[in-house]
Amino acid sequence: MALGGAGGYGLGLLTAVDSSAVAAGTAAPLGTVRPKPAPSSTPAPSLPPREVVPDNSPPLEADDLRYKTRSFTVKDVYESQVSARVPANWGMTQPDPPRTARYTDPTSKRWLRIEAGFTIQRPPAASMQARIDQLDRLPKDQMVTYVSSTVEGKYATLAYTYVPPASLAPVPTLRYVVVRWVADDSGLCAVEMSSTGLPQDEQALLAILDKASETVVRRDRPLDAERQPN
Repeated sequence: MALGGAGGYGLGLLTAVDSSAVAAGTAAPLGTVRPKPAPSSTPAPSLPPREVVPDNSPPLEADDLRYKTRSFTVKDVYESQVSARVPANWGMTQPDPPRTARYTDPTSKRWLRIEAGFTIQRPPAASMQARIDQLDRLPKDQMVTYVSSTVEGKYATLAYTYVPPASLAPVPTLRYVVVRWVADDSGLCAVEMSSTGLPQDEQALLAILDKASETVVRRDRPLDAERQPN
């Protein structure tokens, strides 16, 4: 992906591999991608697991989803203009500063997060490993359990379950998360996205992630480009 010059966005289309090939990829046990922690690593605090309260809501059905192309801008190291096909009726929010965009379903139980604007500098597998290292340091009461990790073509995909901290979710309900790192034509990670919901939503969450990663486009320009002459 080429970064845009002053006053404009680079034309960087992320052409992802066929999602059917990714879905058929072998999910490796997490032990094959997680190294032994270094002696200086900070262990996760020893807090007792909480008693999980099941959410028996009807599952999100992939066949019920309708998509449309939606765009947003994020600002981090670069200003990235991003577009992707996402669920048409999910509301979009962004934090301040706007480093990500989040599309949330009407029930607020499922969402898709897309992140860009960061420096494109490492392959998706390395980004996945960095996330695993972060998850390993979470408090034990968040009950992180790895489901699978897959590296296939331009994607690295990590699936896991966890319980949000009490400060964010007083009722300890298990969440299912699928994170995907998407490479550009250089083979380096250009977009990170994650689809989150309930365990019974697994297939729909993956379908949403496939649709977004197949269609995502990132175009960059320097953060100070608007102050430079065209």
